[in-house]
Amino acid sequence: MSKTYRYIVFAVGAVCVYFVVRLLFFTDLSTRNVPSDVLQGILIGVGLALVSAHVYGLTRGKKANGWMTVYGCGEPGNGMFRRAADSWAFPGPIAVSQEAMYWRANADGAGRTLNGRQPYVMHFPAGQLPPNDAFWSLTMGNGQNRYVPNPLNRYHVGNHSGLVPNADGSVDVYLQNTAAVGHEANWLPAPAGDFILWLRVYMPGAAILDVTYTVPAVMKADAA
Repeated sequence: MSKTYRYIVFAVGAVCVYFVVRLLFFTDLSTRNVPSDVLQGILIGVGLALVSAHVYGLTRGKKANGWMTVYGCGEPGNGMFRRAADSWAFPGPIAVSQEAMYWRANADGAGRTLNGRQPYVMHFPAGQLPPNDAFWSLTMGNGQNRYVPNPLNRYHVGNHSGLVPNADGSVDVYLQNTAAVGHEANWLPAPAGDFILWLRVYMPGAAILDVTYTVPAVMKADAA
């Protein structure tokens, strides 16, 4: 969620609190009427519900190495408020964790916004590719979260895309606007501007479900 959007939410909350305090302590009761009170109550209630869902969603989200996710989004027993909070915290696909898990990143491991002017690398140590019983994929989108046209017509990489491991068994994925010379099989083309990454893991392994697996950070790299 963008900082601007977050500021708007908290501004709505501040306005609601202001009106509640004013109505309770600084309003002459003789000037109040039922229609006005009902209308203000509805507006304040909606505003406070919105802010409450946002704040609760922030406590539900888990962020590490620049990647954001929420566990248990799609559980059948989730109530309406929790569903709303999860959607605010993580505006992405909703599924039962045992079926699929999703992570989203728009910043590198140091918190800087991802941008195609800078080459990046995502390093998976040996044996640390996302554990799964189906498949995983790393998908690239532009700042509006849409596919990025590129000369390879490649929009994602994963365990079915022929990634070439290093000599020690680790795997590097190159995220950059220009070709990763010598590493074309592991190159995920980036746009010239800001971009967003999605990591999707279908039928995730135990290390993901018990929250012991950590997605590697996207790191700045030397131009390739």
